[in-house]
Amino acid sequence: METNELDADTWLAKTAQAATIVIFRRDTAGGPAQLLMVERNASLVFAGGATVFPGGRIDPADRVLAARLGGEPDDMAARIAAVRETLEETGLVVGIDGIVDGAIAAEARKMLLESGELAPVLDAFGWTLVPDRLVSFARWWPRQRAERIFDTRFFLADLGTGAVDITVDATENRHLFWASAAEALELAEQKKIKIIFPTRRNLERLARFDSFETARAHAVATPVGTISPYVEERDGQMWLMIPDGLGYPVRGEPVETALRG
Repeated sequence: METNELDADTWLAKTAQAATIVIFRRDTAGGPAQLLMVERNASLVFAGGATVFPGGRIDPADRVLAARLGGEPDDMAARIAAVRETLEETGLVVGIDGIVDGAIAAEARKMLLESGELAPVLDAFGWTLVPDRLVSFARWWPRQRAERIFDTRFFLADLGTGAVDITVDATENRHLFWASAAEALELAEQKKIKIIFPTRRNLERLARFDSFETARAHAVATPVGTISPYVEERDGQMWLMIPDGLGYPVRGEPVETALRG
């Protein structure tokens, strides 16, 4: 067992629930699907300066809306948070039925930033949330000692052709860009971006699929177990590892190279 793991009570007390969404779009040049990546401001306590997928903490208002919609409460709240955070951070509308164009999305984002809640935005624009458009992909819940611990559910979503505008939320992020999973990993190898341990493992997993459809089929067929990384000794070196059987082709790396957020 990892020596710096928290006891169960402290672990639970420090945990906040969060949601992250991997947004796909087709590459108009015919290459592998591209993913939306977000470079976080360096001043942030969690993953400052790192490049991640859009997402954030589940808010109380997300839980209120989840209770109204039904379903498993934590899962539904996470899907709502993923939709809300995506609109807040990027200006993209995902997971809804209704009329959307660039101007409407911009107005909806403005309203969301003012109210902080997704429910009044849905009502104002006549939108219906479609939670099943977000595909469950993974759940990461680290147990190491840290000021903030996030129990994060990862989802996949598709934008199709991706003919959309994105705008950075300058309060938390400083850059948005599209790249295939392999391209993002290459940027990290070249030290052009910084990626934390979960992001690297997820990019390695996603790099095996050229389209949203193939990634979705893999996600549907793969169990979503809770991933709590742990440390083990391998050939005299300490490695940060994740469990087997959850769809990841690379399960770890040396502790000295792993960025943990």
